[in-house]
Amino acid sequence: MLATLLMIAAFQGAAEVAPRELAPGVHLITGVRAPDRGPDGNTIVFDGRDGLVVVDTGRHVWHSDAILSFARSRARPIAAIVNTHWHLDHSSGNLRLKAAFPHARVYATNAIDRALADGGFLAREFARTPEYLADPSFTETDKDEVRIFIATMGERNALRPDIQVSRSDRRRIGGRRFDVHVTDNAVTDADVWLYDPSTRIAVLGDLVTFPVPYFETACPNRWRAALDEVWATPFALAVPGHGDPMTREQFDIYRAAFGGLVDCVHTEATVESCGEGYSQTLTPLLNGDEARRQRVAAGVAFYVGYLRENGGKSADCLAS
Repeated sequence: MLATLLMIAAFQGAAEVAPRELAPGVHLITGVRAPDRGPDGNTIVFDGRDGLVVVDTGRHVWHSDAILSFARSRARPIAAIVNTHWHLDHSSGNLRLKAAFPHARVYATNAIDRALADGGFLAREFARTPEYLADPSFTETDKDEVRIFIATMGERNALRPDIQVSRSDRRRIGGRRFDVHVTDNAVTDADVWLYDPSTRIAVLGDLVTFPVPYFETACPNRWRAALDEVWATPFALAVPGHGDPMTREQFDIYRAAFGGLVDCVHTEATVESCGEGYSQTLTPLLNGDEARRQRVAAGVAFYVGYLRENGGKSADCLAS
């Protein structure tokens, strides 16, 4: 897992942590990529009647520090944390945020339970941490990432929800109304994405990871259906789990590239041609950067091979 995450990080552009206002009462704290580190997912902070609603909390201390600094600058408590999914680059910061704001409630699905259970994704990786730390090919930075993982697993209950989200509905979180959507076997067993009707902003978690989708725990067919569900929502701006916010037009380009990729996985095409097809479709979003397009093609080719090895899905996908 660690080697893959570090490879994924190479696709991310360097970013600043300074909050960016997307609409009145809605701020983005961009997931930063430090050299040779795994990424932090994007965080969205909504102003609610009861305090701040934080969507995803990152992996590293510098990311949770940015969230806490923002809360202090607003002189408002964190009332709620929403985890779009259990990947640790989106949920490791839960513990530090709850230590500062103990009344904050975590909203998430119960998909984390299988990941932590014997044989689950996180349990398997945790069992390998002594091997990682002893591996002479791992740099000290790599090993520090392993230690961060070990520390997070030592406080794993902070990854579990206080309030389990099990179905799509309209609800108030932190005193703010959201349309809450729950997927069925997309990025993980069950993921949450939010639509804020007052600003027409959709917060998608890893349903969009730009520019390369992360398939380690994914069911691509159900994921594709989830993107179609997002498209049916009247959003004006979509915030990915990684990457810059997208207009409807930009999201639709990503959706088309993703759909073409899923189709290509099930053909006899080479992994390289699948990667090329994806990156060519995505070209309008890459700002004419040919070197980046080629890196994207190579990253997607890797995942095509991975998915084919597991019958067109990840080894942890329960769905067809």
